[in-house]
Amino acid sequence: MAGVDHGDMLRHMEWADARTWRAALAVPALQQDPAMRDRLLHYHITQRAYLQLFRHEPVEIPDPATFPDLTAVCRWARAFYRELPSFLESLDQPGLDRRVEFPWAAEIEARFGTVSPATVAESLVQLALHTAHHRGQVLTKLHESGGSPPLIDYIAWVWFGRPAPDWSGLER
Repeated sequence: MAGVDHGDMLRHMEWADARTWRAALAVPALQQDPAMRDRLLHYHITQRAYLQLFRHEPVEIPDPATFPDLTAVCRWARAFYRELPSFLESLDQPGLDRRVEFPWAAEIEARFGTVSPATVAESLVQLALHTAHHRGQVLTKLHESGGSPPLIDYIAWVWFGRPAPDWSGLER
């Protein structure tokens, strides 16, 4: 049985993010909504933090106050997807099997008990699932605000021929 590879999963994630951003930025009432900004910023900060951990870089968390509106968050978030492909291309099986050292592991262990190590491969799955979870929250808020949530299901991406993400016009 053929499985989904990490590249497909993450290409879908970018496609779905671009569609979500396009829909969110089309609703004027959301542009200054701090809850929407914070939700989008949270999942994009997490994406960036994982990439920094994978590359053995210090995790840098930006101050939300530096993002006055959704467009500023989108512009910052987009940079992750410019950097992700080269990281993925550098991965071989030993790279996927490498354990990830999470700086917050001791905090999780203190709160929940023993924490087992996770590999880069497992962390890539977590990254996509975490993003999907919060993207769903964003789309719910979008719907409640009168917007039109796009179809972003993985299977829809497959049905549509695995299209490239469309970021055009979103980073003004």
